[in-house]
Amino acid sequence: MTKHFYVCSYGGCGSKMLCNALKKYGVVEHIHSRCPPTNLTYTGFKYGGTAYVEWFNEIEVPQDQLNNCYVIYIYRNPVKAIFSLTSRFSMHDHLHHIQMRQDITLNDVLEQEADLYGLKEFYENYTHPQNNRNYKIISVKYDDIFDNQHQLSKLLDIGPLNLTKRESNRKYDEKTSLILNKIYKDLIETMDKNDPIIIGGT
Repeated sequence: MTKHFYVCSYGGCGSKMLCNALKKYGVVEHIHSRCPPTNLTYTGFKYGGTAYVEWFNEIEVPQDQLNNCYVIYIYRNPVKAIFSLTSRFSMHDHLHHIQMRQDITLNDVLEQEADLYGLKEFYENYTHPQNNRNYKIISVKYDDIFDNQHQLSKLLDIGPLNLTKRESNRKYDEKTSLILNKIYKDLIETMDKNDPIIIGGT
């Protein structure tokens, strides 16, 4: 049976890179849903669903198909994610994709010195164990995936991923960096302590 990969992130974390690497091994879904479902579901309009294409919908995946489904959450230091050229946090559409108010700006975040993007909540929704889920979530730290991609391939029972790290970040002034690092200090420290790959599940 064909493998089905759900690659989840809040943006700027290498999710598109990982999606592209997985395509040769099965069907890949790029997910920005803020809250992973208790029982794994399809996405978008599939099988009668009514969700946006990058969100989980309300139609559950049958139990006999779950063994071929892999939910991967790839995350990154939130400051680096915000600075990433691919994260699009300055774009209203991206904020909609990660299920936040579309009128939030980086200036709002800096002035209020608050996580208005909800990145801590997003991270915790995927990484905190939920005993009642009917599937496992494989959480992968972006900065460590390149040295540990063989381990991820083994977990997914696939061939090599051949991932190559490319850094492409916007340049912000020192004040912006200082404020963002202050806002996300605790979350960054938590991420830094994590193993490269964490499996949380049923």
